[in-house]
This record gives sequence, C-alpha cells and structure tokens, in this order.
Amino acid sequence: MTEKEVIQERKQKILGCMQSSEYVPMKRKEMRMVLGISEEDRPMFEALIAELIAEGKIFETRRGKLALPETLQMGVGSFSAHAKGFGFVTPEDGGGDVFIPASETNGAMHKDKVLYKVTGGGGSGKRAEGTILRVLDRGMHRLVGLYEQVQGFGFVTPDDKKMAKDIFIAKENSMGAVTGHKVVVEMTDYGNERRSPEGKVIEILGHIHDPGVDILSVIRRYELAVEFPAEVYQEIEDVETEVSEEEIAGREDLRDVLTITIDGEDAKDLDDAVSLSVLPNGNYELGVHIADVSHYVREHTALDKEAYARGTSVYLVDRVIPMLPHKLSNGICSLNPHTDRLTLSCIMEIDRRGQVLAHQVVNSVIHSDYRMTYTAVQDLLDGKTPALREQYAQILPMLEEMNTLRTILWERRKKRGSVHFDLPEAKIKLDEMGKPIEILPYERNDATNLIEEFMLICNETIAENYFWQEIPFVFRSHQEPDEEKMEKMEQFLRGFGYRVRKKDGEIHPREIQKILAEAEGKPEERIITRMVLRSMMQARYTADNQGHFGLAAKYYCHFTSPIRRYPDLQIHRFIKMTLAGEMSGKKEYGYRKKMPEVAQHCSKRERIAEDAQRDTEALKKVEFMLDKVGKTYEGIISGVTNWGIYVELANTVEGMVALSQMEDDFYLFDEQNMQVFGRRNGKSYRLGDLVQVTVTKVSQEAGTIDFAICEQTEKLR
Repeated sequence: MTEKEVIQERKQKILGCMQSSEYVPMKRKEMRMVLGISEEDRPMFEALIAELIAEGKIFETRRGKLALPETLQMGVGSFSAHAKGFGFVTPEDGGGDVFIPASETNGAMHKDKVLYKVTGGGGSGKRAEGTILRVLDRGMHRLVGLYEQVQGFGFVTPDDKKMAKDIFIAKENSMGAVTGHKVVVEMTDYGNERRSPEGKVIEILGHIHDPGVDILSVIRRYELAVEFPAEVYQEIEDVETEVSEEEIAGREDLRDVLTITIDGEDAKDLDDAVSLSVLPNGNYELGVHIADVSHYVREHTALDKEAYARGTSVYLVDRVIPMLPHKLSNGICSLNPHTDRLTLSCIMEIDRRGQVLAHQVVNSVIHSDYRMTYTAVQDLLDGKTPALREQYAQILPMLEEMNTLRTILWERRKKRGSVHFDLPEAKIKLDEMGKPIEILPYERNDATNLIEEFMLICNETIAENYFWQEIPFVFRSHQEPDEEKMEKMEQFLRGFGYRVRKKDGEIHPREIQKILAEAEGKPEERIITRMVLRSMMQARYTADNQGHFGLAAKYYCHFTSPIRRYPDLQIHRFIKMTLAGEMSGKKEYGYRKKMPEVAQHCSKRERIAEDAQRDTEALKKVEFMLDKVGKTYEGIISGVTNWGIYVELANTVEGMVALSQMEDDFYLFDEQNMQVFGRRNGKSYRLGDLVQVTVTKVSQEAGTIDFAICEQTEKLR
C-alpha cells in the first residue's frame, strides 16, 4: 500500500466513525479515545483532522466538537458568482443549487470550492438560500482582463463579468503594460471584503483593438491548448497518409458499397459516412461508417493523454482548436472521397416504421464515393438544378430513399415524444482581418436533418446494444428538469395561454414537444423555445445509463464523432475490445472503476468549449454593432431583470435597455409575471413582447450593447 493510500484509509476510518448512526459530535480527545489512537500517534491524527477540515469533509464547531457538515445543514460545493454580487452554490453531492445573497459570499469568488450552510428555503419547490462559511479552494488562479494605468500603479478589469472586483497591479508587477492592453494576470492575493485582490501581469496579449486580440483573450481565459506538445508530433511523425493492405486484413471490406459523406462546405474533419440500400423484403439497410480513430490513437500514449486533456475540439468563430493534430483529423482519420479509410461500421436493418430490427457493428474499410455538402444535397432533393442532378445521377436514387427514411425516423421519434429545439443560430462572417462583416442564420434543412436522424438512430442502437452487454461504457444522459424550473416554466407558459399536462406529477417530453409544435410559426415561438430550453437540465456524460429525457430515449451515447469528441473515441475502444473478446477480468474492472471520472472530465471540457464558443460569438456581435449606433431595429424581449430589459434582434444580437435610463416612468420588476411595469403609467414590458429599439451605445471594452425602447410594436399576450 502506498503512503497516499494509507492516509486515505485512515481518513476513511475517521469518516466512517462519524457517519455511524450512533455518532454524536465530540471533541478531538474523545474521538481519539473512541478510535483507540495512542498519544504517540496523536500528531498524525491531528494532521488528518486538519486535512479533512480543509477539504470540507468535516466541521469543527465553536465549542471544538467535530461533526459532518450535512448534520449541521452544511455542504461543500462550487460557487458560481454573478456580476451583481450574489451567486449560487452547486452542491458537490448533487441536489438543487443554493442561492447566496451578495452579503453572504464571505469573500468567495467565481469557481471557488466552498463550505456553505443552508439558512432557509428549500421547501415546496423553492430554492434553498444559504451563506458561505469558508473558501476551501480557489477556482481561478489566472484571469484575462483589460489593463488601466493609474499614477504609480494599475488595475485590471476581468473579462469574466462574474469576477466583480478589479485586480490591483503594483507597478513592478505590470510587465510594462499600458492602458488598453489585454493581459493575463496571475493572482497573488485574493483580498477580502475591504481590500481588493492583487495580481501580477504574466503576459501582454496586445491592445484591445488589435486584430485577433479579442479571440486570443478568450483562448487564454479558458486556458485552451492551441499547440500540441512536441512528443505528440514525434509520435505521429511516422503515421502513413494512406491505408496499407496489412491494416485492411481481417476487416469487413465495404469498399464496393456506394458510400457518401455529407457535411458543411468548410468541414475538413469528415468522421461519418453513410450508405443506404433497400433490401428484398422492402426494409432499409442503413450503414453508418465512423472513422476508426482508435486505430491511430492508442491508449496511454502522449497523443491519447493530450486528446483526453482537451476532451473535445473547440469551434471558435474564426478557427477550430482540434482535439487531434491536423495530420490525423484532416488526414488519415478523415473520410475523404476516393480514398480507402478504416472505419467502425454500424449496419442496421430498419423497417418502414423506423424500427431497427437487426444490426451489426464491424471493423471495416470503406472507399467514400462522393464528398457532398448540405447545400448540394438539398438542391438535389428539391430538384431545382437539372445539371446538378445529372452530375450526381449515380447517388440520386439513394439520396431520395435516404430522405424518405429521414421522414420515417423523425415521425417515429416525434411520436414517442422526442423534443426538437429549433432556435436560430448565427454564422458570423469575418473579413481577412477578423472583422465581422455579416451575421447570417444557420440554414437547417432536410439535408442537415437527414444526417442528424441517421446519427441519432445509430447512437441509440449502439447505446442499447452495449448496455445489455453490461460492459464499461460512456452514456449520454439527460435528466428530467427539476421541480423548481418546471414550476417557473409552467407559470410562464400559462401567461401565453399554453397548458402543460402532467401525469403522476411528472411531465413527459411529449408534452413539451406539443407546446413547441403549438408555438411554431407564431410571434412568440422563439421566446417559448428559449424558455423551455432554459428549464431543461444540461445533457452530460455518465458511466451508467440514465436515459435521455429530451430525446425520449431509454439509451443514448455519442459514437459518431471520435475525431472531435473523446467519449466517442473511448466507446470505440470498448466496442473493439468486446468484438475481439478482450473485455473481461482485471481490464473490465479497471475500466468500470475509471469511467465515472472520465465521464465527469469530458462533461467539464464540453462546458468549457461551449462557453468559449459563446464568448467569441458575443465579442464579434458587439464588434459588428460598433458602427450601428443610432440605428433602429425590431426585436423581441428575451429577458427581464430588476436592472434591465434584454432585447434580441432578428440577427441574434442581444442588447439591454437599462431601467435607470427609462425616463418616462419609474419601472419595477415583477418576477412572477416576467415583466417590468411603470409605477405611474402602468405601462408594462413582458418577456416575448416585440419592441422597436435604437442602438444608443456599444462598448467593445465592456462587451455591451445598449438599447433604448422607441416603440412597442406588439404585445404577445
């Protein structure tokens, strides 16, 4: 047993004693007697107690008695701060978030691990309220912000608005930064209620208005690794650019099967290909062929460790930070046309009702015949371009059958209650200097839906198969919405005249689907969809199967994108081990023990990637609006708070109308009805109302867009 394991075992012995139903809080001396710890071992015992207190696992009262935090309505969790000073603690052991008023944060900052105590609420679906007792571990050691020079010193305003305080920078710690520089700061002192935090500049990124500095700031803020370590490049130096005959040996040869890829115009990492034929019995044989990345990314190599650390590719507005080096992601792993590629294929027999009757998963080799784009496939299906139909005459019948199967699969999914969110997404076009010149909506059409349906049915099939085989696995889980969020959503929907039916106090996803279908095409559609989406839990990776509420699926996983997602790569390894009869004994036990940690890590990396993507898009939207001051637009009220009204324009740009700037009356916030109303004139602005707004101010430094309401064009209720 290692020293670390011995210490852990001793800590567990102390915790075991305290978790006993017979335990009552006692002093250290009493506990030493109960545990039979000698005077000689007293220093070791004291050190263990100090560590457990520091970790937040036990608590010492003012009278010196040791107790478990939960017995005193305490807990350990992660603190999420808000720019207004208040925040929420997400408990480490699960359960609903605990609201922390600004006066009760006790010096805690965003992302800190804290010991907290519940002081009220928590009953009848109400959010619990609490106070932070102690910061156990700081969550942010470095941050990115805007430097401002003052006589004799400087300070940095963090880019992350959840960091409410500016960071003091002594002159000798400024690295020569001047006002307007974006910098990376290392924290040296976290300050307290009366004293500002302090730090030192460790990198100057450039001036805020220099091209590329905005995106670089986001990359540094989220500590995204751009370059791969030298040992990774050394490992892939000898990777061939073509598949060899030795590698093909023993695989299912599908090179004669008509196979295509369908992706966006600018996609370079093609990790899925599809094939389809109609069987003699009238059923479909759908082949989903996924790049065999695990053949090239072997476990425990430097390449694998780096891929795991990244967890996912990150898609920023002007670039992709890949999970794997381009030599793999755009080369030998990418299912490029007219080349042999190693794949893992899921071949399914699907009847005319969309039910998978049989399937097989095989190690395979394919030879993609066409690299198709969503635009070209949609044109072919619409029949608008005769020349295009002639050019792709070989695959046209297959595409038409694919479109028929797409409809069948979607109808089956819809029937069981799968929820489809169709929120407008933006594609931001940049010029060669990185300046935004156009914001366009992402096109969703039959071609994009076709690939989506095929990937969904494949992921479900794989998840169900390997669930019943009871092997270690990584599932994609989506839990039911929590009670408090559901109550708020119901109240909001009632205001629009929508009723949510419950069965045994629970809401089936089919009910949510019905509401979204009812709102389709109506002025309030976007805001209804957004509110429903906000009420849902976030999907995450888990080692056990918990089902997928949003898809109304009992089993779901991510199998289809191993070039850009680590969970898919891990699943491929498990499948290949199972096919080879190697998943058993110590190996199986080891993976089963390790998977909860892998799933949690991948979920965390996914959140970081999403946040970074959202931040870069927000930056470019602000920059796009810089020269639009004075212009008037129609928008929809997308949020109401006690400090302002948020309005989203048709191009997805969002700005705020500050209540303090609305001079025609004194406006109050009515949280229950999600509105603000004038105290004298009674005029109200509610979530979902259409308004005319004028752009009054755009600040690239603050990352904000200010609007003024000039006219209310339509009330939706």
